[in-house]
Amino acid sequence: MSDTPKQQSTAAFYGQAVASFAVAMAATSVGIYQLSADAWVRAFLAIAVLYLVTSCFTLAKVIRDRQEASTIVGRVDQARLEKLLAEHDPFEKL
Repeated sequence: MSDTPKQQSTAAFYGQAVASFAVAMAATSVGIYQLSADAWVRAFLAIAVLYLVTSCFTLAKVIRDRQEASTIVGRVDQARLEKLLAEHDPFEKL
């Protein structure tokens, strides 16, 4: 069975993603805090943003898990096919 290379993101990409998330959350928090509205409206918006972030993390995890599961199934099928081909002798009489 052939070894499949693991996809690894670079440290720069990881750092950029973390920084982008932090800037977006900070900007949204400041925007909600500075909003000229009642406190309950700002609180509602803050809870909605937190719920949206949680939902995004959950969705990303589900998508990643599905992709990993399909990759594992594909690799198992490929290993079975390689085993069958290795055991098959085309010159053997049936």
